[in-house]
Amino acid sequence: MLAREEIRELPYRYAAAVEARDVDAMARLFVPDARFGKHGSGAEGLRLLMQNSLQDSVLAVILVANHVVELDAEDRGHGQVWAQCFAQTHAEGFIEQLIKYEDRYENHGGRWCFLHRRHRLFYGVRRPASPLTQSAADWPRSQTGVGDLPLADPAFVAWWNKATKEQPR
Repeated sequence: MLAREEIRELPYRYAAAVEARDVDAMARLFVPDARFGKHGSGAEGLRLLMQNSLQDSVLAVILVANHVVELDAEDRGHGQVWAQCFAQTHAEGFIEQLIKYEDRYENHGGRWCFLHRRHRLFYGVRRPASPLTQSAADWPRSQTGVGDLPLADPAFVAWWNKATKEQPR
C-alpha cells in the first residue's frame, strides 16, 4: 500500500511543479535517465522540454483525478491519470485541456519516480475571453474577478497589467 501511495503523489507533485514553473522539482520526479524525446534524456532533457513548454506560459494549473496504479513488480508499475489543465499563454490566450497521462513508474534509490509519461490530449479549447483579464475580485467583498493567488505572482501581474489595459471596459 505504501508504494501505491507514493506513486499517487507523483502526479500531484508534477502539477505543483508546473504551476510553480519549478524545473528542479519536476526533475526530481523522474528517474535520472528518463528520456524526453527530441529534447534528450535526464535532467537536461527535461529542462529543455520544460523550457519549451513553459516559455509561452503565463500560468498553468493542473487538476488531477482518477489515478489508477498497477504494481507490476516490487520496483515497477504502470498507471493512468486524468488531468484538467487551465492555462494562460501569450500566444493562444486562455486554454483548457483534458489530458490522460499514461505512466510507467520505477522505484529508484528507494523512492518511486516516473520512468515515462505519455501525454494524451483528449481535447484542448481556446476560450474567446480569458477569465484572467477581469478586474481584481477583492474577495470576500466580491466573488468574481481575478483572485489574490495569481496577483501574488510577479510574472502574472506583469502580464495582467498589460492585458487589462488592452481590454475594453
